[in-house]
Amino acid sequence: MLPSFLLGMLYDLRWIAIVLSPIVLVSLIPGLSPFYSERNKKWWTWYLAVITFITFFFFAADFACFSYNRTRIGASALNFVEDANISLTMLWQTYPMFWLLLGLVVAVLFFRQMYRRSHWSVVTRTDGLGIPYRRKWFVLAALLLVFFAYGSSWSPLKSSSAFVFRDSFKTYLALNPLQNFFSTLKFRRPQYNENKAREYFPAMTKWMQLPAYSDFSYRRESFPSGNAIESHPNIVLVLCESFSMYKSSMSGNPLNTTPFFNELTEKGIFFNRCFTPHFSTARGLFATITGIPDVQLSRFSTRNPQALNQRTIINDFENYNRFYFLGGDPEFNNFSGLLKNINNLQMFTGDKFKTPPMNVWGVSDKTLFLEANKTFANQSKPFFAIIQTADNHRPFMIPPEDSVFHQVEMSTDSLHHFGFESEAELNSFRYSDFCFKTFIEAAQKEKYFHNTIFVFIGDHGVSGNAEAVYPSVWTDQRLTDEHVPLLFYGPFLLEPQLHNEVVSQIDVLPTIAGLIHQPFVNSTLGRNVLDPERKNNFAFVIHHDEGRIGVITDSFYYEKNINFPNEQLFSLHGQQLSFTKHEQDSVKAEMSTLTTGFYETSKWMLMNNK
Repeated sequence: MLPSFLLGMLYDLRWIAIVLSPIVLVSLIPGLSPFYSERNKKWWTWYLAVITFITFFFFAADFACFSYNRTRIGASALNFVEDANISLTMLWQTYPMFWLLLGLVVAVLFFRQMYRRSHWSVVTRTDGLGIPYRRKWFVLAALLLVFFAYGSSWSPLKSSSAFVFRDSFKTYLALNPLQNFFSTLKFRRPQYNENKAREYFPAMTKWMQLPAYSDFSYRRESFPSGNAIESHPNIVLVLCESFSMYKSSMSGNPLNTTPFFNELTEKGIFFNRCFTPHFSTARGLFATITGIPDVQLSRFSTRNPQALNQRTIINDFENYNRFYFLGGDPEFNNFSGLLKNINNLQMFTGDKFKTPPMNVWGVSDKTLFLEANKTFANQSKPFFAIIQTADNHRPFMIPPEDSVFHQVEMSTDSLHHFGFESEAELNSFRYSDFCFKTFIEAAQKEKYFHNTIFVFIGDHGVSGNAEAVYPSVWTDQRLTDEHVPLLFYGPFLLEPQLHNEVVSQIDVLPTIAGLIHQPFVNSTLGRNVLDPERKNNFAFVIHHDEGRIGVITDSFYYEKNINFPNEQLFSLHGQQLSFTKHEQDSVKAEMSTLTTGFYETSKWMLMNNK
């Protein structure tokens, strides 16, 4: 850990220098020195108190961010500041915010008093000694602070310097929250390079099995296959909050948290190696609806006006009613802005439900499912519906009226061993399964059920200890952030199948459209994973805050960093890869081209999928 602490000291010295520089620089003018007058003392004491508050706040927010997302705080935190009311309410319902804020205020007041006493001590000890003002000492102090602010080395200190450890924990241990936050602000602006996207088009064409276009186009028209369903089935797409595969029964987790969903997977088309491109609900919704990984750094594309205008395959479902169900406010992370791309969408959200909200996320998932079921039962036309759940999320609350759902108790050691951080999280995950069961049992009683395909997919996973069920690479490389179940369930329409190949969240809409007997246009990076001609199983993933991008295949995970040269190849099966050094170099070269190509193409496509 020593190198991390040493680098962390350099970061801290930089910000100490930045904080103290105003006092030293302004004191080059004698009349503005803290020791020139009583008024100056008050001004500079309050300056230090305010700076202390800001610094303490950043460190407190950094601890909370790491507890919540397993990443250090960066400019991406501003995504939640844009929804300050909802974010603060979630924090208030999850953490003891009153005591935390009170402790912060008391600490700042204590430090302010300490600054006053320090000032008084210096004045008392030097009173009457005639210590003259010497500007040279201020100049020397200013130069020393500039040296520390620069980084105490030949090259300026950057946040990316911490990634040289090639180890997430050592990197995070070194980083300073102020440094990381302000240095990532530049990534909130969309950046793409069409020339780079064009450069990687041949590699993308090969891996995605695209027609050999010469005009740099990802647009391809698909027509119904011989196995397409001609009954115009309804589609119910359920985006499941934080539905981590390793926490579920489908992974073999001994806690058996999702027994009902596990039964559904045996009656439908189930993919046990599905990966979302990234972590976060807003990004998951974006990727699912558009077919594009949201690779915008430090800002959700739902918050980027330039990326909001997107084409979606949902509009190709002709003569379908379209619905969206959410228990809370669709303005959160500007979901509503993205959903405007779906033509004639009827939204059932938040205050439209008669049931009072359970918490900041609105009505419970059970209520949401039952309200959706009522709407579906009254439809005379085919419909495409999106249901977005939210209960499996802090503050992990379960409605008191659901007494039929039995919560369990478990030791902390057992919880951590099987991937959960608390009993509240465990029971919330189990409650999701209870809600799925309630929904399907209610739907089975309605006429629409027989001609409906239900599609369940996690909006993202959650980092944690998956070593009880998967090789260590899942935990060490945080594939748990992206590994989610994907199920196509239609007992009267689909034959059960189990798929072990790797697929992606962006493949969901092309696959749904491929099941229906109607043509559609796909202009993005998703593919029909039920196409028998499909080859090259892979999924692109990105860890935005760390700058890591990679490709997961059926046998290995390739990863590189966009900030500095660093390539790694990991086996997904626990044993060493059987490649020779020459073979490994060849695989890395090919995967590097594909990974960068996917990243550059996604950046370009965010702005050009109209």
